[in-house]
Amino acid sequence: MRILSRRFALLLACLAPAAACGDSQRSGAPRIAVIPKGTQHVFWNAIHAGAQQAAKEGGVEILWKGPVPESDRQAQIHLLQNFVTSGVDGIVLAPVDDQALARPVADAVAAGIPVVVIDSALQGDAHVAYVATDNRRGGELAGKKLAEELGGKGKVIVLRFQQGSASTTQREDGALAALAAFPGIEVVSKDQYASDEQQAKAAAAALLLAHPDATGVLCPNESTTHGFLVALEHAGKAGTIKFTGFDSSAALQRGLEQGHIHGLVLQDPVGMAAQGVRALLAALAKQPIEKLQTTALALATPQNCKEPAISILLQPDLSILKGR
Repeated sequence: MRILSRRFALLLACLAPAAACGDSQRSGAPRIAVIPKGTQHVFWNAIHAGAQQAAKEGGVEILWKGPVPESDRQAQIHLLQNFVTSGVDGIVLAPVDDQALARPVADAVAAGIPVVVIDSALQGDAHVAYVATDNRRGGELAGKKLAEELGGKGKVIVLRFQQGSASTTQREDGALAALAAFPGIEVVSKDQYASDEQQAKAAAAALLLAHPDATGVLCPNESTTHGFLVALEHAGKAGTIKFTGFDSSAALQRGLEQGHIHGLVLQDPVGMAAQGVRALLAALAKQPIEKLQTTALALATPQNCKEPAISILLQPDLSILKGR
């Protein structure tokens, strides 16, 4: 077990109510690795911002690095192992795959490095906490909204994200369960996957050709939602086919305002990451923490997208990342 007395002393001082900690980059500050699923989308930028906010509060240093494509399991495993070798004090991880990352996380914990999992579930119980959206509930919201937009009848395409991604699998399962409650709705495709925006665009174009009578579409994350939106626009069907998806970006917000997207399930990635870092700091300080922690969930529509509570989730504050 590594000796971290000096760092723990600093950490405990930072967590004390009257503490005044300096810049997180100063020499000797505890180092927390934050490993997202990917780095290309607004959602992950918001995760980065939330981690930096919590780091600033706690006087710790965030080491941010993730795979570029969200489908790269092996790259994420190597990143985690490299951080363990470098001797970070703790890790916050959004696992690409709920099985493939289980053993590397268990190895990290066995080496004395606690791990908090965020965003997407991980098999096993080595990690000290799991902080995420209620993903099944989010899928249910998307499915129910789509069914309501269709008036309880129609033909629906569900484009999945990636096998092994626990968060999106839970959303897809929740959506399909919600749609199944409407006898007049037929899901004409639910077995196609797209692990990035370009794949989603291509898959969507093919699905629209294969099912020209489709009246509804549902997607489980930012990349699939954006890819399908582009395909609908290119096919001249944006707005006529009812469409619900997940997460936010400038393009998705514009689609919502134009009525091309009829519902977006929104998470709170800034709050999720901040909560994950705080949970890790509490674990390092040997404070009690809840094993399962859930974060905000909301449904944005063309009608409510200007409301403050929705707007703040549609446009997360990323200002802390400026100049980094």
